[in-house]
Amino acid sequence: MTTPITVIPGDGIGPEITAAVLSILEALDCGLVFEEALAGGPALAEGLDLIPDATMKQISNSVATLKGPITTPIGRGFTSVNVSLRQQLDLFANVRPALTVPGATSRYADIDIIVVRENLEGLYAGVGHMRSDDGERAELTSVVTRTGCTRIVNYAFALARRLGRKKVTAVHKANIMRSTSGLFLEVARDIAPNFDDVGFEEIIVDNCAMQLVMNPNRFDVLVTTNLFGDVLSDLCAGLVGGLGLAPGANIGDGLGIFEAVHGSAPDIAGKNIANPTALLLAAAMMLEHLGMTEQASRIRVAVRTVVGSGKVLTPDLGGNASTAAYTEALLRHLL
Repeated sequence: MTTPITVIPGDGIGPEITAAVLSILEALDCGLVFEEALAGGPALAEGLDLIPDATMKQISNSVATLKGPITTPIGRGFTSVNVSLRQQLDLFANVRPALTVPGATSRYADIDIIVVRENLEGLYAGVGHMRSDDGERAELTSVVTRTGCTRIVNYAFALARRLGRKKVTAVHKANIMRSTSGLFLEVARDIAPNFDDVGFEEIIVDNCAMQLVMNPNRFDVLVTTNLFGDVLSDLCAGLVGGLGLAPGANIGDGLGIFEAVHGSAPDIAGKNIANPTALLLAAAMMLEHLGMTEQASRIRVAVRTVVGSGKVLTPDLGGNASTAAYTEALLRHLL
Protein backbone atom coordinates (compact mmCIF):
# COMPACT_ATOMS: atom_id res chain seq x y z
CA MET A 1 0.00 0.00 0.00
CA THR A 2 1.28 3.46 -0.91
CA THR A 3 0.58 6.81 0.72
CA PRO A 4 0.38 9.91 -1.50
CA ILE A 5 2.26 12.93 -0.15
CA THR A 6 2.01 16.43 -1.59
CA VAL A 7 5.40 18.06 -2.09
CA ILE A 8 5.81 21.81 -2.55
CA PRO A 9 9.47 22.48 -3.42
CA GLY A 10 9.07 26.24 -2.99
CA ASP A 11 11.64 28.68 -4.35
CA GLY A 12 15.15 29.92 -3.59
CA ILE A 13 16.98 26.97 -2.05
CA GLY A 14 13.66 25.12 -1.67
CA PRO A 15 13.99 22.86 -4.74
CA GLU A 16 17.56 21.89 -3.80
CA ILE A 17 16.87 20.89 -0.22
CA THR A 18 13.57 19.25 -1.19
CA ALA A 19 15.35 17.05 -3.75
CA ALA A 20 17.89 16.07 -1.09
CA VAL A 21 15.19 15.13 1.41
CA LEU A 22 13.16 13.17 -1.16
CA SER A 23 16.24 11.12 -2.06
CA ILE A 24 16.54 10.12 1.60
CA LEU A 25 12.84 9.32 1.97
CA GLU A 26 12.99 7.19 -1.17
CA ALA A 27 16.00 5.32 0.21
CA LEU A 28 14.02 4.51 3.36
CA ASP A 29 11.38 2.81 1.17
CA CYS A 30 8.45 4.04 3.26
CA GLY A 31 5.79 3.38 0.62
CA LEU A 32 5.27 7.08 -0.02
CA VAL A 33 4.30 8.48 -3.40
CA PHE A 34 5.27 12.11 -3.94
CA GLU A 35 2.97 14.39 -5.90
CA GLU A 36 4.46 17.81 -6.62
CA ALA A 37 2.42 21.01 -6.40
CA LEU A 38 3.21 24.63 -7.27
CA ALA A 39 3.30 27.58 -4.88
CA GLY A 40 5.33 30.76 -4.54
CA GLY A 41 7.69 31.94 -7.24
CA PRO A 42 7.25 28.95 -9.57
CA ALA A 43 3.48 29.47 -9.53
CA LEU A 44 3.80 33.19 -10.24
CA ALA A 45 6.17 32.42 -13.11
CA GLU A 46 3.40 30.40 -14.74
CA GLY A 47 0.90 33.21 -14.32
CA LEU A 48 -0.87 31.54 -11.40
CA ASP A 49 -1.73 32.78 -7.91
CA LEU A 50 0.87 32.53 -5.16
CA ILE A 51 -1.12 29.53 -3.91
CA PRO A 52 -3.08 28.16 -6.90
CA ASP A 53 -6.51 26.66 -6.26
CA ALA A 54 -5.26 23.32 -7.57
CA THR A 55 -2.48 23.30 -4.97
CA MET A 56 -4.88 24.13 -2.17
CA LYS A 57 -7.19 21.31 -3.28
CA GLN A 58 -4.30 18.86 -3.50
CA ILE A 59 -3.12 19.72 0.02
CA SER A 60 -6.68 19.36 1.33
CA ASN A 61 -6.85 15.85 -0.10
CA SER A 62 -3.45 14.75 1.26
CA VAL A 63 -2.78 13.22 4.64
CA ALA A 64 0.51 15.13 4.72
CA THR A 65 2.39 17.79 2.78
CA LEU A 66 6.13 18.43 2.74
CA LYS A 67 6.84 22.09 2.01
CA GLY A 68 10.08 23.81 1.13
CA PRO A 69 10.64 27.50 1.93
CA ILE A 70 8.58 29.99 -0.08
CA THR A 71 9.28 33.68 -0.58
CA THR A 72 6.31 36.00 -0.23
CA PRO A 73 6.89 38.86 -2.72
CA ILE A 74 7.04 42.32 -1.22
CA GLY A 75 4.23 44.52 -2.46
CA ARG A 76 0.54 45.09 -2.29
CA GLY A 77 -1.75 42.17 -2.93
CA PHE A 78 0.57 39.52 -1.50
CA THR A 79 0.01 37.94 1.89
CA SER A 80 2.23 35.40 3.61
CA VAL A 81 1.96 31.97 2.04
CA ASN A 82 2.37 30.31 5.43
CA VAL A 83 -0.33 32.41 7.09
CA SER A 84 -2.69 31.86 4.14
CA LEU A 85 -2.22 28.10 4.26
CA ARG A 86 -2.83 27.99 8.01
CA GLN A 87 -5.97 30.09 7.84
CA GLN A 88 -7.53 28.54 4.75
CA LEU A 89 -6.86 24.96 5.87
CA ASP A 90 -7.61 25.54 9.58
CA LEU A 91 -4.15 24.37 10.64
CA PHE A 92 -4.59 25.41 14.25
CA ALA A 93 -1.43 23.93 15.80
CA ASN A 94 2.14 24.91 15.04
CA VAL A 95 4.63 22.42 16.47
CA ARG A 96 8.31 23.35 16.73
CA PRO A 97 10.73 20.90 18.37
CA ALA A 98 14.16 22.11 19.44
CA LEU A 99 16.51 19.17 19.91
CA THR A 100 20.27 19.29 20.44
CA VAL A 101 22.29 17.90 17.54
CA PRO A 102 25.78 16.85 18.67
CA GLY A 103 28.44 18.77 16.79
CA ALA A 104 26.24 21.79 16.05
CA THR A 105 27.35 25.11 17.50
CA SER A 106 25.34 25.69 20.67
CA ARG A 107 25.85 26.97 24.19
CA TYR A 108 23.81 24.12 25.65
CA ALA A 109 23.72 20.34 25.62
CA ASP A 110 20.73 18.02 25.81
CA ILE A 111 18.06 20.55 24.85
CA ASP A 112 14.78 18.80 24.08
CA ILE A 113 11.87 21.25 24.01
CA ILE A 114 8.68 21.31 21.98
CA VAL A 115 6.85 24.60 21.44
CA VAL A 116 3.16 24.19 20.62
CA ARG A 117 1.77 27.45 19.29
CA GLU A 118 -1.82 28.40 18.53
CA ASN A 119 -1.74 29.21 14.83
CA LEU A 120 -4.85 31.20 13.92
CA GLU A 121 -5.76 33.76 16.57
CA GLY A 122 -4.36 36.69 18.54
CA LEU A 123 -2.30 39.60 17.27
CA TYR A 124 -0.38 37.51 14.73
CA ALA A 125 -3.61 36.80 12.85
CA GLY A 126 -3.57 40.40 11.65
CA VAL A 127 -7.21 41.20 12.37
CA GLY A 128 -8.27 44.85 12.43
CA HIS A 129 -5.27 46.53 10.84
CA MET A 130 -5.85 50.29 10.89
CA ARG A 131 -3.64 53.31 10.32
CA SER A 132 -4.89 56.88 10.52
CA ASP A 133 -4.72 59.10 7.47
CA ASP A 134 -2.11 61.30 9.11
CA GLY A 135 0.06 58.30 10.00
CA GLU A 136 0.03 59.15 13.69
CA ARG A 137 -2.01 56.22 14.96
CA ALA A 138 -2.07 52.51 14.20
CA GLU A 139 -4.25 49.75 15.62
CA LEU A 140 -4.37 45.98 15.53
CA THR A 141 -7.01 43.82 17.17
CA SER A 142 -6.27 40.70 19.18
CA VAL A 143 -9.08 38.15 19.18
CA VAL A 144 -8.75 34.97 21.23
CA THR A 145 -11.59 32.46 21.56
CA ARG A 146 -12.31 29.77 24.12
CA THR A 147 -12.62 27.30 21.25
CA GLY A 148 -9.19 28.18 19.91
CA CYS A 149 -7.56 28.03 23.34
CA THR A 150 -9.24 24.73 24.16
CA ARG A 151 -8.14 23.17 20.91
CA ILE A 152 -4.47 24.11 21.25
CA VAL A 153 -4.15 23.26 24.95
CA ASN A 154 -5.81 19.87 24.43
CA TYR A 155 -3.48 19.24 21.51
CA ALA A 156 -0.39 20.09 23.58
CA PHE A 157 -1.37 17.79 26.44
CA ALA A 158 -2.33 14.96 24.08
CA LEU A 159 1.01 15.35 22.28
CA ALA A 160 2.88 15.30 25.59
CA ARG A 161 1.03 12.14 26.64
CA ARG A 162 1.65 10.42 23.29
CA LEU A 163 5.36 11.21 23.36
CA GLY A 164 5.80 10.30 27.03
CA ARG A 165 6.64 13.87 28.03
CA LYS A 166 6.58 14.84 31.67
CA LYS A 167 5.29 18.41 31.73
CA VAL A 168 3.34 21.05 29.82
CA THR A 169 4.05 24.72 30.57
CA ALA A 170 1.41 27.30 29.65
CA VAL A 171 3.10 30.56 28.66
CA HIS A 172 0.98 33.70 29.10
CA LYS A 173 0.83 37.39 29.98
CA ALA A 174 -2.42 37.25 31.94
CA ASN A 175 -1.15 39.67 34.55
CA ILE A 176 -1.36 42.49 31.97
CA MET A 177 -3.38 41.13 29.03
CA ARG A 178 -6.17 40.02 31.32
CA SER A 179 -8.79 39.45 28.64
CA THR A 180 -7.00 37.54 25.89
CA SER A 181 -4.07 35.95 27.71
CA GLY A 182 -6.30 35.59 30.76
CA LEU A 183 -8.74 33.46 28.77
CA PHE A 184 -5.90 31.28 27.50
CA LEU A 185 -4.59 30.70 31.02
CA GLU A 186 -8.06 29.99 32.37
CA VAL A 187 -8.59 27.33 29.70
CA ALA A 188 -5.18 25.78 30.39
CA ARG A 189 -5.97 25.53 34.11
CA ASP A 190 -9.33 23.92 33.34
CA ILE A 191 -7.87 21.32 30.98
CA ALA A 192 -4.74 20.32 32.93
CA PRO A 193 -6.60 18.08 35.45
CA ASN A 194 -7.87 15.95 32.54
CA PHE A 195 -4.25 14.89 31.94
CA ASP A 196 -3.19 13.97 35.46
CA ASP A 197 -0.36 11.82 34.09
CA VAL A 198 1.31 14.96 32.66
CA GLY A 199 2.65 17.70 34.89
CA PHE A 200 1.46 21.28 34.48
CA GLU A 201 2.89 24.68 35.26
CA GLU A 202 2.26 28.23 34.12
CA ILE A 203 4.77 31.00 33.49
CA ILE A 204 4.64 34.62 32.36
CA VAL A 205 6.14 35.02 28.89
CA ASP A 206 8.94 37.44 29.78
CA ASN A 207 10.10 35.18 32.62
CA CYS A 208 9.86 32.23 30.24
CA ALA A 209 12.18 33.97 27.76
CA MET A 210 14.69 34.63 30.53
CA GLN A 211 14.49 31.08 31.86
CA LEU A 212 14.98 29.65 28.36
CA VAL A 213 18.29 31.50 28.17
CA MET A 214 19.39 30.76 31.75
CA ASN A 215 18.02 27.28 32.39
CA PRO A 216 16.35 25.79 29.28
CA ASN A 217 16.50 22.21 30.56
CA ARG A 218 13.68 22.98 33.02
CA PHE A 219 11.19 23.00 30.10
CA ASP A 220 9.60 20.11 28.25
CA VAL A 221 6.49 21.12 26.24
CA LEU A 222 5.52 24.79 26.00
CA VAL A 223 2.02 25.76 24.89
CA THR A 224 1.18 29.35 24.14
CA THR A 225 -0.67 31.81 21.96
CA ASN A 226 0.22 32.81 18.41
CA LEU A 227 2.56 35.78 18.77
CA PHE A 228 4.35 34.54 21.89
CA GLY A 229 4.87 31.18 20.20
CA ASP A 230 6.32 32.79 17.10
CA VAL A 231 9.00 34.52 19.18
CA LEU A 232 9.74 31.70 21.65
CA SER A 233 10.02 29.00 18.98
CA ASP A 234 12.80 30.94 17.24
CA LEU A 235 14.48 31.52 20.59
CA CYS A 236 14.44 27.76 21.17
CA ALA A 237 15.90 27.18 17.71
CA GLY A 238 18.75 29.48 18.72
CA LEU A 239 19.44 27.24 21.72
CA VAL A 240 20.29 24.30 19.44
CA GLY A 241 22.21 26.06 16.67
CA GLY A 242 19.74 28.09 14.63
CA LEU A 243 16.97 27.77 12.08
CA GLY A 244 19.06 25.48 9.88
CA LEU A 245 18.30 22.73 12.40
CA ALA A 246 14.70 23.73 13.15
CA PRO A 247 11.79 21.75 11.68
CA GLY A 248 8.15 22.68 12.06
CA ALA A 249 4.67 21.35 11.46
CA ASN A 250 1.27 22.96 10.97
CA ILE A 251 -1.44 20.56 12.08
CA GLY A 252 -5.20 20.54 11.55
CA ASP A 253 -7.90 17.89 11.71
CA GLY A 254 -6.64 15.20 9.34
CA LEU A 255 -4.07 17.52 7.72
CA GLY A 256 -0.42 18.29 8.31
CA ILE A 257 2.08 20.52 6.52
CA PHE A 258 5.69 19.82 7.47
CA GLU A 259 8.34 22.39 6.68
CA ALA A 260 11.71 23.95 7.24
CA VAL A 261 11.01 27.13 9.15
CA HIS A 262 13.94 29.08 7.70
CA GLY A 263 13.70 31.33 4.67
CA SER A 264 14.32 30.67 1.00
CA ALA A 265 17.87 32.15 1.03
CA PRO A 266 17.87 33.31 -2.61
CA ASP A 267 21.47 34.56 -2.22
CA ILE A 268 22.78 30.98 -2.11
CA ALA A 269 20.19 29.32 -4.38
CA GLY A 270 21.75 27.14 -7.05
CA LYS A 271 25.18 27.05 -5.39
CA ASN A 272 24.82 23.53 -3.97
CA ILE A 273 25.70 24.66 -0.44
CA ALA A 274 22.26 24.80 1.20
CA ASN A 275 21.68 22.79 4.36
CA PRO A 276 18.69 20.40 4.05
CA THR A 277 18.68 19.37 7.74
CA ALA A 278 15.66 21.40 8.87
CA LEU A 279 13.48 20.05 6.07
CA LEU A 280 14.81 16.54 6.68
CA LEU A 281 13.88 16.75 10.36
CA ALA A 282 10.46 18.04 9.29
CA ALA A 283 10.18 14.93 7.11
CA ALA A 284 10.92 12.86 10.22
CA MET A 285 8.04 14.65 11.96
CA MET A 286 5.87 13.78 8.97
CA LEU A 287 6.82 10.11 9.20
CA GLU A 288 5.90 10.07 12.89
CA HIS A 289 2.59 11.72 11.99
CA LEU A 290 2.02 8.81 9.58
CA GLY A 291 2.92 6.22 12.23
CA MET A 292 6.36 5.46 10.79
CA THR A 293 8.29 5.98 14.01
CA GLU A 294 11.15 3.61 13.17
CA GLN A 295 11.96 5.42 9.91
CA ALA A 296 11.68 8.79 11.66
CA SER A 297 14.16 7.62 14.29
CA ARG A 298 16.60 6.47 11.60
CA ILE A 299 16.60 9.94 10.07
CA ARG A 300 17.30 11.62 13.41
CA VAL A 301 20.09 9.18 14.23
CA ALA A 302 21.65 9.78 10.80
CA VAL A 303 21.60 13.56 11.32
CA ARG A 304 23.09 13.30 14.80
CA THR A 305 25.79 10.92 13.57
CA VAL A 306 26.82 12.86 10.46
CA VAL A 307 26.73 16.30 12.09
CA GLY A 308 28.32 14.91 15.24
CA SER A 309 31.26 13.48 13.32
CA GLY A 310 32.04 16.96 11.97
CA LYS A 311 33.53 15.54 8.78
CA VAL A 312 30.92 16.42 6.15
CA LEU A 313 29.14 19.66 6.98
CA THR A 314 27.60 22.40 4.88
CA PRO A 315 29.06 25.92 5.33
CA ASP A 316 26.37 27.09 7.75
CA LEU A 317 27.33 24.20 10.04
CA GLY A 318 30.99 25.13 9.94
CA GLY A 319 32.17 22.91 7.08
CA ASN A 320 32.76 23.24 3.37
CA ALA A 321 30.74 20.34 2.00
CA SER A 322 28.16 20.70 -0.73
CA THR A 323 24.49 19.89 -0.31
CA ALA A 324 25.07 16.77 -2.42
CA ALA A 325 28.04 15.58 -0.36
CA TYR A 326 26.19 16.12 2.91
CA THR A 327 23.17 14.23 1.57
CA GLU A 328 25.39 11.38 0.41
CA ALA A 329 26.90 11.15 3.90
CA LEU A 330 23.42 10.84 5.38
CA LEU A 331 22.48 8.17 2.85
CA ARG A 332 25.62 6.18 3.61
CA HIS A 333 24.69 6.10 7.27
CA LEU A 334 21.08 5.11 6.53
CA LEU A 335 22.04 2.32 4.18
